[in-house]
Amino acid sequence: MSHAPALCRWTRPLLSAVLALVLCLLSGCAGAAQQPASPASATRTVTDVTGAQVQVPAEPRRVVALSEPTLDAVLALGVTPIGTVSGRGQSGVPNYLADRAGSIPVLGGIGQPNFEAIGAAKPDLILVDGTSVNNNPPVLEALRQIAPVVYTGYAGGEWRTNFTVAAAALGLEQRGGQVLAGYAENVASTRAALAGLQDKTFSIVRWQGTAPALILKELPGGQALNDLGLRRPAAQDTFGRGHSEPVSLENLQQIDADYIFFGTLGGSSVGNPNAGGSSGLDGARQALDAAVQVPGFTSLAAYRADHIILVDGSAWTSTGGPLLMNRLIDDVRAALG
Repeated sequence: MSHAPALCRWTRPLLSAVLALVLCLLSGCAGAAQQPASPASATRTVTDVTGAQVQVPAEPRRVVALSEPTLDAVLALGVTPIGTVSGRGQSGVPNYLADRAGSIPVLGGIGQPNFEAIGAAKPDLILVDGTSVNNNPPVLEALRQIAPVVYTGYAGGEWRTNFTVAAAALGLEQRGGQVLAGYAENVASTRAALAGLQDKTFSIVRWQGTAPALILKELPGGQALNDLGLRRPAAQDTFGRGHSEPVSLENLQQIDADYIFFGTLGGSSVGNPNAGGSSGLDGARQALDAAVQVPGFTSLAAYRADHIILVDGSAWTSTGGPLLMNRLIDDVRAALG
C-alpha cells in the first residue's frame, strides 16, 4: 500500500504570494537582518523520499526540523536543531521529547511553519515530511528559498525510512545504523519477555472530548505492537491514512480488546493546539473519567478486566522516530512484562 499523499491543488496567485513573502523576508524588507547564512562551499547530494536530489551542506550545522519525526530523528542522531515546530495538538515541543527539546525554539505549528522565524534563524538545512507540510508545493517552495529542504517521509510511512533519509541528510548514516540496531535489540528482548501474551489482543485508543479514535497499524503505536508480535482486534488489524481513525459511539465495541492502551491529546487539535488539556498521564486519567460516562464504555471487556493502560498521548497517539519507538517498546514492557 502506498502512503504517498496526493499533491494539493494550489492556485498560482497563492504560490506567488507565499514566495513573495519569503523573498521579502530574506531581502530584509521587514526591517531586520533576515538573510540566511551563506552556504558552505562543500556540499553533498542527498536523494529524498520523493526521489528528488538535493544539494545539502557536507556538514550541516544549523538544522531546522519541521515535524515530530524529523525532530525525533535529529535528536536520536545526537544533533540539536536550531528550531522546530510544536507537537501535534500541543503548544510546545512534543511532550515525550520535552526533556531533550524543551529549550529548542518553536518556529511555528505542525503544518503551519512560521516563514519569518525560520528565515531569521538562518538554517543551512531544513527537514520536513508528510506529517508536517503534506507535500504542500507552495510551502515547500517557500522553504527552499530559505535553505535546502529534504523531504524525509510520508504520513503513515515506514518510520525507519523517514529516519534513514534524515540521517543521510545529516551525513550520519553510520550513526543511524547503530540507532536502528539498538531498536532491534530492544524489540527482541521485550518480545521474548512478552511471549506469554501472544494470544491476547491489544487496542490503542486516543480519546478526544466525548469520542474515541483508533491508532491503526501504520502509526508508531501500531508499528511497535506489530514489531512485538502482539495482535490487534479485527477492526484495528489494518492500515489507515496516516492519522487516527474516528469511531462513532454506536460502534464503540471497535475499540475493545483484552488490553487497551489509552491516551489523549487533551482538548487540543492540530488546528487549535492551545485549546487546553494535557497529553500526558494526567490528561489520560481525565480522558478516562470522561470516557466512563459514555454509555457502553464500562461494558468493554478491557474495562471490566481492569486492563485499561493509561499512556502519554503525545507518544502513543501521534508520530515520531526512534526515540519514540524505543519509548513505546519500554512502555509495553513496563505495563505487561
